[in-house]
Amino acid sequence: MAPEGSVAEQAQAAPAAQQPSEARPAAKAPRNLRGFLSLEDFERAARRHLPRMLHGFISGAVETDASLRDNREAFAEWGFVPRVLVDTAGRETTTELLGRRYAAPFGIAPMGASALSAYRGDIVFARAAAAAGIPMVLSASSLIPLEEVRAEGPTSWYQGYLPGDPSRIEPLVDRVAAAGFDTFVLTVDVPVSANRENNVRNGYSLPLRPTPWLAWEGISHPRWLFGTAFRTLLNHGMPHFENMDAYRGPPVLSSKLARAFGQRDGLSWEHLELIRNRWHGHLVVKGVMSAEDARIAREFGADGVIVSNHGGRQLDGTASPLRVLPAVAAEAGGMAVMLDGGIRRGTDVLKALALGAQFVFVGRPFICAAAVRGEPGVRHAITLLWEEIQRNMAMLGITDPAQIGPEMLLRLRGG
Repeated sequence: MAPEGSVAEQAQAAPAAQQPSEARPAAKAPRNLRGFLSLEDFERAARRHLPRMLHGFISGAVETDASLRDNREAFAEWGFVPRVLVDTAGRETTTELLGRRYAAPFGIAPMGASALSAYRGDIVFARAAAAAGIPMVLSASSLIPLEEVRAEGPTSWYQGYLPGDPSRIEPLVDRVAAAGFDTFVLTVDVPVSANRENNVRNGYSLPLRPTPWLAWEGISHPRWLFGTAFRTLLNHGMPHFENMDAYRGPPVLSSKLARAFGQRDGLSWEHLELIRNRWHGHLVVKGVMSAEDARIAREFGADGVIVSNHGGRQLDGTASPLRVLPAVAAEAGGMAVMLDGGIRRGTDVLKALALGAQFVFVGRPFICAAAVRGEPGVRHAITLLWEEIQRNMAMLGITDPAQIGPEMLLRLRGG
């Protein structure tokens, strides 16, 4: 028998000082969501809903897509060794991370330019995450001011792409702090832009370049055209990159975008130290794939690392985060260890926890859910993943996510 209460109700049972805010996911899915039975269902629906350029940007990776494929294949190489005749009626999914208890061991990963695919995408994520008692991470390349996002979602974190320039780093850190964020995530795996051939083939670029073909793509996808594009222009004007710096960035059509993003290949450990000295909240380094870098991050004062290959969107051929996770976790030395990349099922979440992660983040399925069904879609996607974790815990014979370890996994193939 499954435990009573939703993911939100479990969060509300956490100690008051660490309790997630206002967690209230819907108990029953609306009629137009009942056909969505898994996260993959949202991804399939998004392919039909979105113009080709946007769907390709979300779903694609770089060059041969080798890392994108490996992110999924790595999970398939592990099987479970469940225990039986264990009383699991009292199981719960609440998880402590960086001093706060969240309702489940997963959150929403940062996704740039989300508001192009889903109306007010970052606000949708912030509200849905806060309602469910989980974190969402706001991308620096988002199109809604970070102050608005934090006001709507008190469980949101900020993620930055930074050039190696203290004159830009320090004012941004101050702005993020003034907005009330308690966790700053520095992404470190984007020293230069990746070779995203799929974007070129699908007609996606930044700045956006209006063409007759793109106009046709919009016209042939009327739900997106009127529900997202025109609605955004009517209510909020031309989208700008709002959160790359301490000031408002250029619009998505601006030819000055590359200059505004700055040169990131000069970013180094000394800049992480600069942020650590200025930032008084939690500091997380995202994009760590080696045990040695995890050790250095710890020595420079990071509170946590996210093991990530950027969803396969940077260096093609980079190993799956799951493969390097045990080695990174072994060097953590008290840091929080998180992972993103390839997670689609509750079984994936639990395999990552068994191999050393304390928490995971999921990206693509949530932007697809936001695109096709808005905030109710994201809340439903969160509930689907949480329910899978709940069921799987019972069948594994555990009552708390922290109870799973490598002894409950068996390598099926690979090495």
